[in-house]
Amino acid sequence: MKKIFYTLIIAAFVIGCASTNTKRDIANTAGDTSDTVRIANDSLEFEILIIEPGFNSWLATQRPRGYYEQFWLETRNSIRVITYNNRVLNSTQYDPNVYLQQINYEQGVDYGYEVNYLLHNWFKFFEQRYKQKLR
Repeated sequence: MKKIFYTLIIAAFVIGCASTNTKRDIANTAGDTSDTVRIANDSLEFEILIIEPGFNSWLATQRPRGYYEQFWLETRNSIRVITYNNRVLNSTQYDPNVYLQQINYEQGVDYGYEVNYLLHNWFKFFEQRYKQKLR
């Protein structure tokens, strides 16, 4: 369980690298190429790294920490993880350059507020940037 969110890290990095080089994308990511968010909890043996150009500046425009309850975040994340993972497995129907690897997120595990908050916002960022719906 030590590498639960390494999959998310790799997926975010590869998706960020695989994005198109349109003027709109360049404008959105200018100056944000070193965005990295890292959260680790040694007692639960997990780590989450979000390496996505533009994520930090985008995150600053979102609802603040504490706005959502942890239970609500966990519920939303569970739904989105299931959808995301199903799309990873169905590479003939969904772009394998967007849906790279599964996310190991287990229901019933208390990852804490910060992880759930960042994962929720990463999903929102992913949906907006790649024009996907994970509901």
